[in-house]
Amino acid sequence: MSRLSAQGLPDLASRGYRMPSEWSPHQATWLSWPHNLETWPGCLAEAERAMADAVAALATGETVRINVRDADHGYQVEKLLGGRVPPERVRLHLFPTNDAWIRDHGAIFVTRPGNGGAPLVALDFRYNAWGGKYPPWDLDDGIPARMAEALGVPFESLDVVLEGGSIEVNGAGMLLTTEQCLLNPNRNPQLDRGQIEVLLRATLGVHTIGWLGDGIVGDDTDGHVDDLTRFVSEDTVVTVVEPDPLDENHAALADNLERLRALALPDGRPLRIVELPMPEPCHGTDGRRLPASYANFYIGNRVVLMPTFACPADEEAAAILARCFPGRRVVGVDSRALVSGLGSFHCLTQQVPAAG
Repeated sequence: MSRLSAQGLPDLASRGYRMPSEWSPHQATWLSWPHNLETWPGCLAEAERAMADAVAALATGETVRINVRDADHGYQVEKLLGGRVPPERVRLHLFPTNDAWIRDHGAIFVTRPGNGGAPLVALDFRYNAWGGKYPPWDLDDGIPARMAEALGVPFESLDVVLEGGSIEVNGAGMLLTTEQCLLNPNRNPQLDRGQIEVLLRATLGVHTIGWLGDGIVGDDTDGHVDDLTRFVSEDTVVTVVEPDPLDENHAALADNLERLRALALPDGRPLRIVELPMPEPCHGTDGRRLPASYANFYIGNRVVLMPTFACPADEEAAAILARCFPGRRVVGVDSRALVSGLGSFHCLTQQVPAAG
């Protein structure tokens, strides 16, 4: 704890700040538009079409802010969206990025409801491309400060690596994460589990932290929780399961399910757990298994964006999420091209909460 204090860790929680749930009202959803040919070799155009479908759905309920590389790139995005999205619902920002995974390289926002002062603060954690896997990442690491400046809100820089896809909150004091990611020495080798919990509590305003184990096969982020388990209300999670004991995801997902069953909410109640199927295995052109998961959905103001994979489980997953979000329309978008880049809609979005 003293080592964190020596780094000037801001205790935002003591000042009333917390990270709200994803289903809380947004003022916007922020994207970094896909452009990296190394991420989507041979399928970038298909990935962009899926993103255009996503923007069209999100724009029915909120502004969509999009980072583009330059003016030409912005014009290309406008053409893709033309006629599908009201112009007043889209804001383009000439903020060049190395890649599109804004969930991990973008700002994480905390709010301060009803306490006066700055109602919204952007947290600028360090980003190192999931443990240094994909250099360069300098442009991505600079995005949080640019987001804060564009919004006109204060930001806090923290000399600690933390990706948005590695954490999941219910907005009421509980956070879920994984040991495979947050305890990985390629992120913050100077911090142990207890110090990481101090960090999460102080910056995100959570009290209870639940640790899951490993992520799904093919996940190059070292086990992000947003491919595994997601809050759908303050007391309920959906979690992916694989009943086939011969499937290589079976053991890790069964272990995570048992861990969830042992957890309690901050008030002592057990978590309500809804099981979500896994899609049929998806493989890349090189034969590797891709991290396809229905848990990588994104909750907008009016819609839930759900990745689909052209398999029978698509319909079952959509029905489960529809029951979890009765006030929102579940929009399934073919994500086979997106997941070939090793992510989907949650990885490619970052919510900007409504202030206060």
